[in-house]
Amino acid sequence: MNQTKLYIFTLLMLIAALSSCKEEFKTAQVTNATAPQPVSNVQVENLPGAARLHYTLPKDQDLLYVRATYTLASGQEMEVKSSYYNNSLLVEGFADMKPHDIKLSTVNRSEISSTPVTIPVTPLENPIWDTFRSLEAIGAFGGIRITADNEEEKNLTIMVMVDSLGEWVPSVDNIYTSTKQINRTIRGFAPNPKQFAITIRDKYMNFTDTMVTTITPLFETALPKSRYNAISLPTDAKQQYASTGLSKMWDNDIINWPNISLTDVTINGPQWITFDTGTLAKMSRIVIWNYPEYTNNGRMYYYGGNVKTFEIWGSDNPPSDGSWNNWKLLGNFESKKPSGLPMGQQTDEDYQLANSGLSFDFDVSAPKVRYLRIKTSKNWQGSSFMAIAEVQVYGDPR
Repeated sequence: MNQTKLYIFTLLMLIAALSSCKEEFKTAQVTNATAPQPVSNVQVENLPGAARLHYTLPKDQDLLYVRATYTLASGQEMEVKSSYYNNSLLVEGFADMKPHDIKLSTVNRSEISSTPVTIPVTPLENPIWDTFRSLEAIGAFGGIRITADNEEEKNLTIMVMVDSLGEWVPSVDNIYTSTKQINRTIRGFAPNPKQFAITIRDKYMNFTDTMVTTITPLFETALPKSRYNAISLPTDAKQQYASTGLSKMWDNDIINWPNISLTDVTINGPQWITFDTGTLAKMSRIVIWNYPEYTNNGRMYYYGGNVKTFEIWGSDNPPSDGSWNNWKLLGNFESKKPSGLPMGQQTDEDYQLANSGLSFDFDVSAPKVRYLRIKTSKNWQGSSFMAIAEVQVYGDPR
């Protein structure tokens, strides 16, 4: 028994000793006060608002990274690091096309730097200027519509200010985007002529010039849901359950089952539903609240039968046979998730946006209509049935 206890005690002491040695090894510091050699054979690739520097690394065994330091025109000091596994690094944030000096130095594991090598770069035009030249602003229902190209898909902010008694007042809704084709509407304005000032900046606080324009927003009002009525034409999609129905789309319940419209899940190919708004109007837009499905990760939008690729048509007198005669296309639409995550995953931003209703603008040149038809070609599941909790239509009935 004593020998067994001695063996166990010895084993525990050995394990403790090994653990102690391992911990000391992890915290040991390697010191090398000798500065590494600098990079060589530096080649410059000038890019829009940026430059990529290609170089040959020195043969120092304890090299850790390459560091670039430079100063933007705004006075902001910049530092970029690139691992010793790479032989290039990107410097960006330049507002102009003037020469800028980049100081390149190598750094070893003791954080000792080499003598810096100064490399001049001359960036090409910053992409914000291409976006600014393509910028257009026109009157939209309840506000203004802003379109622009963002070919480089940079993170941009489009800042909108409104003239109020001679003072420029920032709009509540600036546009933050990295999409290639920018098409956004800023609402909340009465249908009176207003001066707008619009400028674009990137994440490095580089600004374009300011476009000043006078725009008259178009009048719109929410069409009262009390006048909406379900229509069932011969070619329309049927409901999946008796407990769901078209009329559930205007019961002011955006989230609870079965207060939704759920069409036949077994039908392949495009489906459509028809309803009467009860008001002849120049329709401006529709807000759709998709039904958030129950999943193991909680309520999920951009899921299942939530509409993804769809069309909306309008008519003042739809034929009773369910055909497409006398229907006018109001718009082709695609629902996009802000995060870009696949179905079954969503961020809080994704959830909040969908929960507040997704707004889709109609063609401003479309004639007055009263009846609407939603035609879906693809939902987020990849089929075509629709799971819509609520809708609200806007327009000008005057």
